[in-house]
Amino acid sequence: MPVKAALRVPRVWLWRWRRNPLRRRSDTLEAWIVLIAWALTVFGGVFIGLAATQSVEHGLAQQRAEWHSVPARLTADAPDSTPTESDADRVWAKVSWTAPDGSVRAGQARVSTGTTAGTPVTVWTDSDGRLVTKPATESQAQLRASLVGVLVGMSASVVPFVCGRLVRGRLERRRMDQWDEEWERFGPLWGRRTT
Repeated sequence: MPVKAALRVPRVWLWRWRRNPLRRRSDTLEAWIVLIAWALTVFGGVFIGLAATQSVEHGLAQQRAEWHSVPARLTADAPDSTPTESDADRVWAKVSWTAPDGSVRAGQARVSTGTTAGTPVTVWTDSDGRLVTKPATESQAQLRASLVGVLVGMSASVVPFVCGRLVRGRLERRRMDQWDEEWERFGPLWGRRTT
């Protein structure tokens, strides 16, 4: 029989809550700290992640409802593409459009390269007539919301996990200091030391 297998001790679940004359108050306190830290880590992370997901989905749905496409015209010729641009077939160009209040607005939008002035293009505006990006589709919004929810949930769950580890480490250091003090007191009573 290998030595490693002979020294293996079976793991006892919930041993800190069992009645035992050797159980210290610090063991019970540590058990409660671990339980609370894990509960906050799991349930807090899930709750905050779901709340973030719903918030992002609501915001993106509101954008889809309020933002709309409007016709615009190029006010200047679109430049030819440059080799330094990552999206070579689309460039920024000046456009003008009519806002909901009837005023003519101007700004820049991405258009195809080489488009001439006066060409009609489609831009996206908010309810005040300001240029915005094209809103995310429903499937894109669900993906973004899910990713944000997972990231926020995981980030939020780190806080109770780390706090629980720090408190547990502090308890362990305190327990070791107490054992050192007791050993200093009772060690000499056991007779001659071998060190």
